[in-house]
Amino acid sequence: MSLPTARLGTTDLEITRVGFGAWAIGGGSWVFGWGSQDDKDSVDAIRHAVDHGINWIDTAAVYGLGHSEEVVGQAIKDVPGRPYIFTKCGMLWDSAWNVKRIARPDTIPRELEASLQRLGVERIDLYQVHWPPEDGTPVEEYWPTMVQLRQEGRVRAVGLSNHSVSLLEKAEKVGHVDSLQPPLSMINRTQADAIAWCARNGTGVIVYSPMHSGLLTGTFSRERVESLPQDDWRRRSPDFTTNLDRNLALADALRPIASRHGVTQAAVAVAWTLAWPGVTGAIVGARNPGQVDGWLPAASLRLTQDDLDEIAAAIERTGAGEGPVRPLSV
Repeated sequence: MSLPTARLGTTDLEITRVGFGAWAIGGGSWVFGWGSQDDKDSVDAIRHAVDHGINWIDTAAVYGLGHSEEVVGQAIKDVPGRPYIFTKCGMLWDSAWNVKRIARPDTIPRELEASLQRLGVERIDLYQVHWPPEDGTPVEEYWPTMVQLRQEGRVRAVGLSNHSVSLLEKAEKVGHVDSLQPPLSMINRTQADAIAWCARNGTGVIVYSPMHSGLLTGTFSRERVESLPQDDWRRRSPDFTTNLDRNLALADALRPIASRHGVTQAAVAVAWTLAWPGVTGAIVGARNPGQVDGWLPAASLRLTQDDLDEIAAAIERTGAGEGPVRPLSV
C-alpha cells in the first residue's frame, strides 16, 4: 500500500505523513507508563501499520525503560525493507527506575550503542535528544556530539525534541538541526513559534500526541478515564481531570467533520496537525491493529478551509487548550 510522503527537512528521508508512535507499547510500571500492554498486540500493531504503508517508527530509550525499543526490534526483525527507525536519548534511569534528563558528550554515545542493541539495527535513521537536560548542561555541549554521530555515519540524521526556539538557534550555529519533535494537537497549540522557526530554517517537524493521548479520538468519556489503570500517567494529567469536560466537548465537535469525510474523529485530529505549514509528519500511537485502522486515513486526508474554520470555532466555543486556533502561515 502506498501512502503520501514528504521530505524530512533537508535530509534524504522521505517519510509518510503519519508514523507509528511506540510510547504506549513500553507498558506500565514506570513514571510515564500507559498501564500494562501485551507485547504480541504491540508487535501486531506495528506490523499492521507497516503492512499498510507506514514507513517510520518513533520510539525512545526511556519508553518502558528500554522495553519499547526491544518490542520495536522484535516487530521489525526480518521485515523486508524495514521502516525507518527514529529514537531518542537524554533520559537515563537507575536501578530504582528513577528517570533523569541527562545529555552529555560521554553519555550520548553509550545510549546510542544500547539503543542499537535493543533495536537490533546497525544504524538509527533519526536520533534525537529527548528533552533539554535538567542539570543545565548547555546545548552547545551536547549538540556537537549529535552532529559528530551524523558525520561519522552512525546515525543518518539528528534532531531535537521538546526544545525551544532559543535552543534551536544555539544548536543551529553548531550544526544543522535536521528535525524537531514538538507536541501539537487541537488542545496543545503552544509550539507554533518553534514550528515556524523550523519551516524557515529547513528543519523537518514530526509532531507528537496529535490525538492528545487519546482524548480527541471520540472514544473517551469520564467513565473511561476513571477506569484507567493506576499506573497510567493520564490519571494524573489535568487534561484528563480538571479540563476533561471541555476537551471531550471539542472531540465531540469533530463528529460531523469526520462524517463528511468518511473517517474517524481520530483521523481528523491527526490531519489537523498535518495542515500546519512546516509540519512534515505526525507520530500516532496504537496498542493494537484496530487502533491503527482508526487513524491511518489521516495519512491521505486533507481538511478543507471550511473544516479548519469549523474546528477553530469549536476550539473557541469549548475553551479547550491554548494557542492559535488554526494552523498559522509561516
